[in-house]
Parts: sequence; C-alpha cells; structure tokens
Amino acid sequence: MSVRVRIAPSPTGNLHIGTARTAVFNWLFARNQGGQFLLRIEDTDLERSKPEFTENIMQGLKWLGLNWDEGPFYQSQRMPLYRAKIQELLDKGLAYRAYETPEELNAMREQQQARKEAPRYNNQHRNLTADQIAAFEAEGRQAVIRFKIEDEREIEWNDLVRGRVSWKGRDLGGDMVVARAASSGSNFSGSNSSDSNSSDSNSSGSNSSDSNGDVGQPLYNFVVVVDDADMKISHVIRGEDHVGNTPKQILLYEALGMKVPIFAHTPLILNESGAKLSKRDGVTSVGDFQAMGFTAEALANYMTLLGWSAPDAQELFSLAEAAKLFSFDRVNKAGAKFDWDKLDWINSQYLHEKSAAELLPMLLPHWQAAGYALDAEADADWLLPLAGMIAPSLTRLKDCVDQGRFFFTPTMDFSDAAKDQLGKEGVAEAMQAVLAALKETPINSVDDTQSLINTVTKALGVKKGLIMRSLRAALMGDMQGPDLAESWVILHRRGFDQPRLEAAIATIQSFSQ
Repeated sequence: MSVRVRIAPSPTGNLHIGTARTAVFNWLFARNQGGQFLLRIEDTDLERSKPEFTENIMQGLKWLGLNWDEGPFYQSQRMPLYRAKIQELLDKGLAYRAYETPEELNAMREQQQARKEAPRYNNQHRNLTADQIAAFEAEGRQAVIRFKIEDEREIEWNDLVRGRVSWKGRDLGGDMVVARAASSGSNFSGSNSSDSNSSDSNSSGSNSSDSNGDVGQPLYNFVVVVDDADMKISHVIRGEDHVGNTPKQILLYEALGMKVPIFAHTPLILNESGAKLSKRDGVTSVGDFQAMGFTAEALANYMTLLGWSAPDAQELFSLAEAAKLFSFDRVNKAGAKFDWDKLDWINSQYLHEKSAAELLPMLLPHWQAAGYALDAEADADWLLPLAGMIAPSLTRLKDCVDQGRFFFTPTMDFSDAAKDQLGKEGVAEAMQAVLAALKETPINSVDDTQSLINTVTKALGVKKGLIMRSLRAALMGDMQGPDLAESWVILHRRGFDQPRLEAAIATIQSFSQ
C-alpha cells in the first residue's frame, strides 16, 4: 500500500498544540513508511476562517520542521466537487431533503429530554410524499440534506491505536445533516465536530433529485470523506475526539462507493488535572510556545512523546530519528498529560548543545523584545561570548533576558548583599587599586583578568577572595550571577567596567558621609 496521510487544520485560529501533535504523528508515520504527507486547509467556515490564521498554521508547521509533500489544498476551492457528491447521494436515494423548522427541531429535543432520551433526529421527513413536499415549499420552508443511517446497521473498523471499534447505527443521532440550506451560506460551519444533530438550519428544495437541484454548503463529516477519497488518503490519523465521527464517515465512504481508509485515533493532550488541554490552561498555540522561548527542535521532540514512546525509552531525538522508530503499536490509548517540567528539561538539553554562533540569533529577538537595541553584527564581539557564557544555564530562550541584564547598561543598582560587601574593610582601597591597574592593563581574555587580580592582591597584601567578592559586587551589582572573569571581559569590551568600578567607589565613599 502506498501510504498517504494528511493534516487538515481549520484556519479559525492559530496553530493549536493538539493539531501540531497530530501533524507530528502523521509526518512520522509518512516518513517511516516512505509515504506522502499532505496539507489541506479546511476553510469552509466562511465567517471564522482568516488568511492570517492560514499563514500562522503554515508558518508553525514549517518552524517545527513538518514539511509537506503536497498542498496546501483549500476546501473553499472544492465546492463544486462536494455539491456533485451530495447530488449523487440524492440521486441514489441515500439522502433526502428535510424541512423541519428550528422550532420543530427544538420541540423534538425537548420532548426527548423530558423522556430522558438521548437527543436524536427521528427521521420523520425521510419518506415525505410529493404533496407534503409541495406544502412545505409553499410555506417557504428551507431544507437541509440528510443522509440515511439505518438504526440496525453495525459499523466496525480496526483502529491502529484502539483495536476493534464497533458502533450501532442507532447511536449516531439519526439521519445526519450533510449539507445546510442552499440559501444559508454564511451560516455554514465547517468545524471538525459531529454534525449528526446540526439540523437547526434548513434550505429550500425537494426530496427528489430532479427538483430545483439546489445543494447548500456541505458539512464537515461529508467533505472530509470526499477530500480524503479524492486525495487517496490511505490512513486517517487524528485525535480520539473524532472517534464518534468515524462510523458516520465510513457509511458515507460506502454510500459513495469509495475506499475506506485505515483509521488511527491518537490520545488527547491533557492538562495537569486530566482534562483536555484548552485555552484556559494559558498556552495552547505553537506561537505561544515559541514566544515563551522553546526551540522548534525541543517542542517537536516533546510532542513525539505525547502519547508515543521509543522502543529503547530514548527521549531526545530529531524528527528524522523518531521517524525511523515510529509505529502505532507504541502509541498509548490513554490521554497524554502535558508535563511542563519535561518540556523544560528537553528544551534545556537542546540549548546546552548549541554553540554561541547558533544560539545568538535565537536569543537576539528576546533581548530586543525586552527593549535593548542590539545589532548582531555590530555587537558580535561581546554578544557572542555572552551567548556562550549563559548557554549552560538556559532552560528557555527567554531566560536570556534576566541572565543578560548585567551587560546591557553602563551602571547597575547595587543589591543589599552587594552593598554589604562593598562596605567591608579594605574594599575601597582594593577597588581603587583595580581601577588604577585597569587603566594600564588591557582586558582581552579571562587570563588577563586573573593576572590583574593577582597583581592587585600581591600589591595590597590581601586575600584573593576579598578582591573577587568585591569585584563581583562592583561589576555585577549583586553577589549572584554568571562567571566573574568571563563577565568582566564582556563588560570591558562594552566599556562598562570602569564606570561600574567608579560607581562602586562612590557608593563606598557615601557610606561614611
């Protein structure tokens, strides 16, 4: 079998982490099988679909490294095909026009609720007479197109994740709407949800294929079948929230004489409470994770582990490496709980392996967003060593803002701990000696800083620790921070070390006033 899979996001919002994880699994399977990975944009929700969301989705997939082989295909450009297939169902007598008003449908649901029954359409317009149709049309009623589902029909498939799955036709909510009213265009919603009970909008027409021929906007469960068959999709890999759509879609494949693909329903991504990850959890789009300072490699790596595990329990790998190992027998049925600590750890591993030259372009946007006017080329002589110095302590890229704060302004405020150190006996003389030596000694390397410190220590006859602690207080404004010697070299290249030493000496002198 030639493997062809797809990711089919709806551009009604930014690329969601759940959609991205589904894309990862599709991509991994395609690459493992030597198959094709397609991108289809399900933009038939005319009111909510936006070009900027389409762009965000495509850029997010590219950022993650999920390159597609065909597409993007746009559903909005395929309406004639969908309407032709709807008409085919009508011609075969497998679909019909239903004329209930919204009020009648609401009354039907209320009666079912009163009887404590599950809401479903009762198929009452399946066999309307010509006179009934004429009467409804004379009233100006609008009709939807409904697909016939027999209650006693059993629908089965062998799911690559869940094994054998079986549904009864009676559990699918009655004959399902496959197209809205021909006149209700803007009311169409193409969202990826079950549409079996979405009967509240209807369109004019008749139950016969030779009526006025009007076919309104087709709905998700129908168009996805037509698209997947037309694009020769061999495997439909998607979240378990689509399990309820699958039996309806299998019936549509059969009704249209199309080959039924193989299905794999992957576990949902859950929050810490075990509920489906949602906007209430604060961060759900790929862009959010990017803004927080996660790398594309780390996020893609982590998403492979959200419901799948490598045979050797390996946790760090590129997408290409994961593709060689990927199989559905290691995909879990249970929901995958999102673990921020695990993602942070994975991200830190990727950051710690990067060279300063690789890291700097990734850090620069975060420094610039914090308000620092920097130029990667003009400031490279101190930005590159800064990137290299803080790399081992980064968890997220955004951490560079706090860890780099010592190096962006000529002077610093002194913390209480720094002031306490500066106030110790002998510190004033030591800092004045360092300042004097600095004016005569170039600082181009860590060895130069050590040489200067040794010279001052010997000249003053003090302990080296006093000089080191006092220099940290004077140069960094705090007793905690990055490596002192490396920091001093960077500050010297910026021309910030002398002003800070002078500020420290002035602060010491103020203590006695």
